[in-house]
Amino acid sequence: MRSRDSYAEPFRIKMIEPIRQKDRKSRDLLIDKAHYNVFNLKAEDVYIDLLTDSGTNAMSANQWAGMMLGDESYAGCANFYHLQDAILDIIGYKYVVPTHQGRAAENILMSMFVGEKQTVLGNMHFDTTEGHIRLRKAEPLNLIIDEGIMPDTNHPFKGNINLVKLEKELKKRGPEQMPLLIMTVTSNSNGGQPVSMENMREASALAKKYGRPLIIDCARFAENCYFIKQRDEAYRDKSIREIARELFSYADGCTMSSKKDALVNIGGFLAFKDNEEWYEKAVQIQICYEGFRTYGGLAGRDLEALARGLYEGTEEDYLEDRIGQVSYLGQKLIEAGVPIMKPIGGHGVFVDGKSFLPHIPQAHLPAQALVVELYREAGIRTIELGTCAFGYVDPETGQEVYPTQDLVRLAVPRRAYTDRHMDIVVRAFEKIAARKDRICGLEITYQAEILRHFTARYKLL
Repeated sequence: MRSRDSYAEPFRIKMIEPIRQKDRKSRDLLIDKAHYNVFNLKAEDVYIDLLTDSGTNAMSANQWAGMMLGDESYAGCANFYHLQDAILDIIGYKYVVPTHQGRAAENILMSMFVGEKQTVLGNMHFDTTEGHIRLRKAEPLNLIIDEGIMPDTNHPFKGNINLVKLEKELKKRGPEQMPLLIMTVTSNSNGGQPVSMENMREASALAKKYGRPLIIDCARFAENCYFIKQRDEAYRDKSIREIARELFSYADGCTMSSKKDALVNIGGFLAFKDNEEWYEKAVQIQICYEGFRTYGGLAGRDLEALARGLYEGTEEDYLEDRIGQVSYLGQKLIEAGVPIMKPIGGHGVFVDGKSFLPHIPQAHLPAQALVVELYREAGIRTIELGTCAFGYVDPETGQEVYPTQDLVRLAVPRRAYTDRHMDIVVRAFEKIAARKDRICGLEITYQAEILRHFTARYKLL
């Protein structure tokens, strides 16, 4: 990848949205009123919003033009067929089930395959995936390689699944206990880390050997393909779309939150390579919860933006700039002495909350404390992906089960901010670091049973 200062953004800015920074006193009052959960803040009260890269993209003139061609027919709208053609061209899958967003696709998938007391294997499930599995009263099991949870280890593909552990689990239990393997690319929960082509190929071979479907959670597949091109010599001369076609060839289907690499503000889909029986079963569920098979909870104009976004999101110059900006932020934080997950991932920088605030025990939520402090310091909204997001209360013992990592994700929206915004984020960290010993932990005062971090309430200790 070229150095950041050797090229300019591959676009011109055509429209802007004003943002304003509240004063410190107002921010202190607002975060207190929000019960120290940044999800409860109004967007207008946020200066730089790094809560998520999902649906926060700036769409292109081409996508906006496509929205004017929305066919809003209930059944058989033209835009569905444009999307179907794009998915077949880029991913290679024939059967497409559109949904209003990725978690709806996950809901359909889990309803089809997962039942009580089963186990769903994965490299590293994300929060909504885990939530859907737990709602089915099943168990999500992560089999990420050991390096995947070591922040300072510079492994090029820290999203890889541990193949030895995978085969051991597949041998141990039959399809009636372990119905599905999900590979998330890139792996969001440990820093947007990519999965190598070799690892995907070998995981696919094991899934076939033991007769299990392999499904790709492909929300950020284009970023994963870019990393393969950059880090695997065998793919250096391949195009992003050529790499994508091979990657998807090893799976039986995929779910996608298109609000990431398809560069749209809403939308998703479930797709199958060649299994018409699965497709028809999925459509039965889709019609009940999402809408008819050719719109799935989306307006025709949104389907069109999605179809066009899939092509734009797999353009190499766009990916170089997008991942380059995330790398720019990560390198600046490293220079400032901030402990982050290395190597820097595709869609955001993940700060190690436990290392940044070592005086706060994990039970007192160091990552969430840092999330709160970033808002108080500079009006920056981020998200905790650690103890609250992935920990849970064991229903049998009533005890808290802690995840290995306690991370703060700085998710960078696509084509939305400049490098000067990233500089503001770095300066905020520098100011917080100078007084971090005075930052106190938090305690949860309210939590939901599933996906508690979205609605949790906290108090300062």
